Parts: sequence; structure tokens; C-alpha cells
Amino acid sequence: MQQEMMRAGIESARFRGQVVVVTGAAGGIGGACALRFAQEQARVACLDIDAAGSEQIAASCRNLGVDAIALPCDVRDSDDVQGAVAAVQAHWGQIDVLVASAGVYSGDPLGDVSLAQWRNTLDINLTGAFLTNQAVAPILMQRRGGSIINISSMAGKTSWPASAEYSASKSGLIGLTRSVAMELAPYGATANAVCPGNTLTGMVRRVSQLIGARDGMTGDEWLAVRARDCPLGRLAQPWEMAGVVAFLASPDSRYMTGQALEVDGGMVMA
Repeated sequence: MQQEMMRAGIESARFRGQVVVVTGAAGGIGGACALRFAQEQARVACLDIDAAGSEQIAASCRNLGVDAIALPCDVRDSDDVQGAVAAVQAHWGQIDVLVASAGVYSGDPLGDVSLAQWRNTLDINLTGAFLTNQAVAPILMQRRGGSIINISSMAGKTSWPASAEYSASKSGLIGLTRSVAMELAPYGATANAVCPGNTLTGMVRRVSQLIGARDGMTGDEWLAVRARDCPLGRLAQPWEMAGVVAFLASPDSRYMTGQALEVDGGMVMA
């Protein structure tokens, strides 16, 4: 992932001196976001329930010449979230950007979704974002600036079979983002959502194997079908989402708030 981003020719220090908190930072879109901000000289706090994976991303950020820490955090737990945010504040004395990327997806048909699975998906994808937004928003209000970027999904704007709890959580996240944006606006801070299309993360690859098997395909075959569904004819890479997230945290987007940007290769449009 880091090599791909370096090949993209990113040479910028837009976020020098800023502190960025990323949840779900152990890999996928969250990990790509952490690395992107580190490339642009931000100090990065990598939060994830996967402590080892989070530390690996933090080490890669440090290799880019910036200060980065990894903090174990279960976004379902209010005390965990508050403790992690307090630790970031204690370490650097500020927070400028939150990227709420922690998420799960099962791909189970409606009839197979247990109540426990429903609750867990909403707890991570929606309540987890609520808790992190709630913890960071007062800090941005006090400093009168900064950005929150929530990672929703194209499933927040459309849907398909075997996605009930996922679509519900991601639709709710768009609504949460709009509400947070309204509360932050008087303080000069912004909140936006990014709605990725099918992106080649570890989670998507795992789900592709499960859904593909149910549909009589291999995981790779299922992913190929999804690529053909997309007007651009391919799936996204995590670093492509990270570029949009960085834009939303940059001065170039200061007059954008409450938006849910589709970054899906045209899939929802089609």
C-alpha cells in the first residue's frame, strides 16, 4: 500500500503540524488514510481494536519521518474512545482531523442475520462513529476549526441483497454526518462523509469469498463481476479513498460541509 501511494507522486506538506486521528487504522481504507496524512507530514494517531496491525501502520508512518502512535481502541466502548482521545490530547495537546473508518460487513442474507450480528454491525459502523465524533467535536469547536471525515459507503445511498445491517448503518452514518456538520458549522469546523464503492481491502476480499461461494463463484470471479458493474471498469484501491479524505481535511474544502461524496467509479450513478 505504501509503495502504491509513493508511486502516485504525493509530495506535499499540507498537514505539517496537524494531528490526525484515524479509527480502523490497522488496514484497508483507514490504514491508507493514516499513511496519506503521514506522507503529507501530519502527526497520526492510529486507533484500532487490532493493536498489532495498528502499530504496524504507525511504524510505517514513522518511517515517513513523522511522529505516529498506535492506541488500542474498541469504538463500541465509550470509555475506550474517550480514553484514546484523551491519550492523543496528552501526547500532542491538540487534534485537528478525525477520520472515522472503523467498520465491518458480513454479506449475509436478511434471513440469516441474527439480532447479535445486527447490533454488532450498527455498534461498530454507526455507534462507533457517533462516539468518536462526539469525543472529538468539542475539541474542534474549542479550536474553531478542523475536520471530521466519516467513512460511509455507496451502500448508504443504494443497496443490494444481503446488506441489510450494513446499508442501515451506512445510511445512518450519512445522517449523523449532516447533524454533526450543523453543530460544527458555527465554530468553523466541517464534517463530511466519503462513500466508497467496492474497494480492494482485506474485508472486501473476505466477503467476496463468502458471497462468491453462495453464488457459485470464486472470490476473484465475484470481484470481477463487481468491476464490470462499475462504469470505470475496475475496483478501487484504498489509497484512492485516502486522497479524497485528505482533500476534505485540506483548506481546499473549507466551504464544504455536510456532504456525502460518492467515490465509487460511477456505480451509484449507473
